[in-house]
Amino acid sequence: MSRTLGVVGTLVWDTIHRRGKRELPVEEWGGIGYTLESLAASLPAGWRIRPVLKVGRDLSEAAYRYLREIPGVDVDPGVMVVPEPNNRVELTYLDDDGPGGDRRTERLSGGVPPWNWAELAPRVQGCDALYVNFISGFEMGLDTARALRSGFPGPTWADLHSLFLGISRAGDRMPRPLPDWAEWLASFDAVQMNDDEFTLLGRLHGDPWELAASAVGRDLRLVAVTLGGDGAGYVAAPGFEPDPFRWPAHRGRMSTPGASSSGRVPLEGRPELGGDPIGCGDVWGSTVFARLLAGDDIDDAMREGNRMAARNVTHHGARGLHHHLAGRVAPGPEGARA
Repeated sequence: MSRTLGVVGTLVWDTIHRRGKRELPVEEWGGIGYTLESLAASLPAGWRIRPVLKVGRDLSEAAYRYLREIPGVDVDPGVMVVPEPNNRVELTYLDDDGPGGDRRTERLSGGVPPWNWAELAPRVQGCDALYVNFISGFEMGLDTARALRSGFPGPTWADLHSLFLGISRAGDRMPRPLPDWAEWLASFDAVQMNDDEFTLLGRLHGDPWELAASAVGRDLRLVAVTLGGDGAGYVAAPGFEPDPFRWPAHRGRMSTPGASSSGRVPLEGRPELGGDPIGCGDVWGSTVFARLLAGDDIDDAMREGNRMAARNVTHHGARGLHHHLAGRVAPGPEGARA
């Protein structure tokens, strides 16, 4: 029986500058491309991928070409072309070693508007599960997330990443605490964030692990946190079951008695140094959700997420990443192009 995983996010054209380097900037697809490529390598047999994206008319033809390169992707049901310019991100690494360094600036441009529920509902209809990745932070507002919560019957996983980023008038992204954090967390069955975002979440509320333990329950079943070279951790609701298709049954019900559970899954082996960390969180989360859908328990799924995210470090850009993650040799390079 064929099943469909809907993927909500933003396809971004990246321009990457490396300070102190004389070569031209690297231009390539990024954003939700990392998630789609990762799912092509990690979803179990019988699953199809439906990108639910708005793309700007200026890059729409190139976007369709790229999406159709990824195995298992059904492009037409979920993609909407809008007149606004497509989202673009300009990344400038401030460390001399380029993407392997920790410091960078990020500038967002483009005007792809968020989904409202009237637009989103018919595009997720027929999906069995939904992966939401806040690449721009403007994929949907809180009202639409609440409507998705009540209107979509399948399990949902959300990477909250760019909800933790504000934006200046010049388009520069900067970390910020998450407004309406409790409502956002309650809008999905499972949420993901990195350790910096997790720290921001707990800044005004004490210890973030204690906050996560108080947040999981009848609506939110799982909080997953990526910890860089230390692997990943999680906090799960009382009575947590790793099968995502059991999660929706808890919505709106009384919480299961008992305490939340937590765990950490360390990275096996030494982290790659000097590689490209862009997209590692996207690869990690999509791999973990894919493995849970395949029937893995939470620790095994996160172990595989760690492995695939570490493998992503040794690949540049989203294009062709599914070959790399699956250990295959990609076709001859055609060069980055829009």
